[in-house]
Amino acid sequence: MSDTSPTLARGDEYIVIYQGGPNDGLTDRRISTDGSWDDDLTVITAVDGKETMIDYTASSWREIGGQYQVTYTFDSEDSEPVEAPEDRGGRQ
Repeated sequence: MSDTSPTLARGDEYIVIYQGGPNDGLTDRRISTDGSWDDDLTVITAVDGKETMIDYTASSWREIGGQYQVTYTFDSEDSEPVEAPEDRGGRQ
């Protein structure tokens, strides 16, 4: 992201919006521990009952009503592979 990112106070809350991957459209709330938000996130996500580590990279942000919202984009190269439904051979 850019150098124009605002400085958050330690303990400020920001909203995470996931874009792409198995968490697409989900949101989360996180607390700033160092005056900024995370550049990258790794989240453990259950995909069809199997836990997998999914990586997201901060791609944009906006401020609405004094609350920061940071969009994180799915990083398929750094994430663990997720098996597509059609490749499961009849397994759910």
